[in-house]
Amino acid sequence: MPDARHHSASKDVPIRTLRITHETRYTYDRPVVFGEHRLMIRPRDGHDMRVLDSSLTVSPRADVHWAFDTFGNSVALLSFHDAGDELVIESELLLRRYGLDEPMARIERFAGGYPVDYDPDEQIDLGPCLLADQPQDKEVLAAWIAEALPELPGSSLQVLHALGTAVHQSFRYARREEEGVQSPAETIRLGSGTCRDFALLFMDAARQLGFSARFVTGYLHDEASGNDTGEDMTGGGATHAWADVFVPGAGWVEFDPTNRIFASRNLIRVATSRTPSQALPVSGTFVAEGGKLLHLKVSVSVTQAE
Repeated sequence: MPDARHHSASKDVPIRTLRITHETRYTYDRPVVFGEHRLMIRPRDGHDMRVLDSSLTVSPRADVHWAFDTFGNSVALLSFHDAGDELVIESELLLRRYGLDEPMARIERFAGGYPVDYDPDEQIDLGPCLLADQPQDKEVLAAWIAEALPELPGSSLQVLHALGTAVHQSFRYARREEEGVQSPAETIRLGSGTCRDFALLFMDAARQLGFSARFVTGYLHDEASGNDTGEDMTGGGATHAWADVFVPGAGWVEFDPTNRIFASRNLIRVATSRTPSQALPVSGTFVAEGGKLLHLKVSVSVTQAE
């Protein structure tokens, strides 16, 4: 029997070290009492990504308890000691990102055909992510799919690539500071949306085409950007959202319809979930008699470390 040996990473696999800073700042018109807050801002280690160092600073001071949610995502739960008229959450990450150039040909060697065919065990495990997040939009979404993709390719990967291209080309990106995600029907009606709106539309469209798909939140790195902050690529400078699809033979493959990229080393996933509401980067409550939130500011920087 031949010896099993470890092999070093191939020379054509780029390895980059990235520094991510993420600040969320809430400002109130008077001191408020903070309830528990939930953070999803720390990526999970994997064969394509390794967290080297991380720090989390919170003001007012809070106890931090780390846990895993039902999807295996890292979640930080904050319990506050003091009231305040401002809440500042600062995260800094140093991670190593492994990625392949031109992944389409590599992935397509393993991907199955279309219509998609999951085996019985996969159907059980993937079942919840086969169901529409917005079932009331099925007819509107079906009509849009029929118009955008009148002929579907015979390759599952080509179908998803065509779907991402259709979303990218059909809708105008419009940054929105308000929380929440537009339904697919609303995005189709308005003809515009944010990355999270496009991710949900893509996800539900993929599910309608028979794929199991998840919502993904994370960060975007634009290596071609002149200032290397990610602001030149659509969706940079803040948290980013895209979708994850289980392709038979290839496994989970990421698709970002906002930028028409997939399986990209520029996508730094933090959390995957069945619905967008389960993947909020920061969520929580506050209590104040007559108090209100004045301003919310989120800033993200993704740079290549020296």
